[in-house]
Amino acid sequence: MSQIKLVTLSDGSTLEVGLAGKPSRPIIMLPIAKKSVTDQEAESLKMWGVDPDLGQHFVEGLSDLFQVLHFDYEGHRFQHPQPDHLTAEYIANDFLHIADEMGVDTFSYYGYSWLALAGLQLALRTNQLESLIMGGFPPYEGPYQEMLTVTAKTHEQALQSSPSSSAQNSHQDAVSPEEYDWDQVQVTLDPAQTKQFLTLYQSLSDFDDTSVHGDLSLPKLAFAGEADRIVYGENFGRVTVDIAGALRKNEPTLRQFGWDVVIIPGNVMDHTKAMQPETVLPVIKPWLAANLLK
Repeated sequence: MSQIKLVTLSDGSTLEVGLAGKPSRPIIMLPIAKKSVTDQEAESLKMWGVDPDLGQHFVEGLSDLFQVLHFDYEGHRFQHPQPDHLTAEYIANDFLHIADEMGVDTFSYYGYSWLALAGLQLALRTNQLESLIMGGFPPYEGPYQEMLTVTAKTHEQALQSSPSSSAQNSHQDAVSPEEYDWDQVQVTLDPAQTKQFLTLYQSLSDFDDTSVHGDLSLPKLAFAGEADRIVYGENFGRVTVDIAGALRKNEPTLRQFGWDVVIIPGNVMDHTKAMQPETVLPVIKPWLAANLLK
């Protein structure tokens, strides 16, 4: 059974939201469910290790056991940026509004990268969550200051970039990831798109993620790829975002707070590889079954 609805958000934009699976089953919110792409765009994504049917494979992979509330929040915010308003509270309110519009009272949440930290913020603002899964962003001693630096530098470059340079730096270029020079990459995004993520990390600049875990009594899982560590060059503030390192360092503390922790092995298991359905589903599906299907 599948239901599709256009949900109007607080900024007046409309987002396509789906609810798939059996009505009697627990509901998993998936804001990471990107739409499938084809042809050259799909081939380019494959070259970068990205599943062109990522959203579809997540929905299909979970909807046999659960209901899946799915939408592409990142894609929506690139199409409808909120440069001055995309705070942690704003995102949480969007998610709760979507759940309400879809008639969903309680649900679990899976997010990856910045949508993982959004899930933590959601969990701190509502009692509607049944469980929380954070992938690619550590729940304890997360790199908030580092990402504030990176997003500030990214926004600076977006303000300075020229439209003509975008063709030279697109992922559509016939350059393999191994040959890509990340120190020389130029940002060619719309400044409104980059500003919204700067706004997000600014809204979290005083957030202390080490002080909140006593308030989270629901089942919780954090995971990351073993090689999830990005060293940014001068263009992005010379910071290192070490997702795997922070998760590994704080695993004993997280377990004391009731978190389950998984570090996916492999020296190629970087931030991109560790978000693909073929990698994630074997981690989260049995965990969700063990915690929700009792």
